[in-house]
Amino acid sequence: MSIQENLKNISSNIKKIAKQWGRNPDTVNLVAVSKVQPPEKIQSALDAGHRLFGENRVQEAQEHWANIKPNYPDLKLHLIGPLQTNKVKDAVSLFDVIETVDRQKLARKLGAAMKDCDRALPCFIQVNTGKEEQKAGINPLELPDFLEFCTKECDLNIRGLMCIPPIDDLPALHFALLQKLAKANNLPDLSMGMSGDYERAIPLGATYVRVGTAIFGERKSD
Repeated sequence: MSIQENLKNISSNIKKIAKQWGRNPDTVNLVAVSKVQPPEKIQSALDAGHRLFGENRVQEAQEHWANIKPNYPDLKLHLIGPLQTNKVKDAVSLFDVIETVDRQKLARKLGAAMKDCDRALPCFIQVNTGKEEQKAGINPLELPDFLEFCTKECDLNIRGLMCIPPIDDLPALHFALLQKLAKANNLPDLSMGMSGDYERAIPLGATYVRVGTAIFGERKSD
């Protein structure tokens, strides 16, 4: 199927699942993950009317979007990959949402860069729900203190939480944990669920699902 057909089918499926679980379908947003995709595939998604995209790396996102983004005023770009502190200013200039706030040093840098650029971007805290040593994210037990640090010390607009479940675990367990953490901390948004498991994230409160392969096909590389 074409990218346009994939987008149409996934969007329809999202709405159907949301309705089945008593949710407003308009509260579940499809983030098309365009990392490592050629320009023609990205343009196909744009031509289909899609305007919400996710990128993993700042430099690649600049290559994809710096010249295109000004032509689409309604386009929104989410950073969904790890952010190095030396890329913070570039990220704040290009992206509309930062989903991977995961440490104090980064939060400080983001707060300063947003003040300098006069931008108050919505941010998500990445939670390491599986407590994996090799994976980025805040330990769930440390979330309340880190949230307070981000909002009070760094003046960040924290809108929600995101997670990437361990590859060998049942994702629904991690989605349920993230939902519980968001409710406990009065955060309205949840970024969770990807191509293989977004259908399980929607019943557990996902407001953003990050789908790449199911839209664009297999990536060339990471």
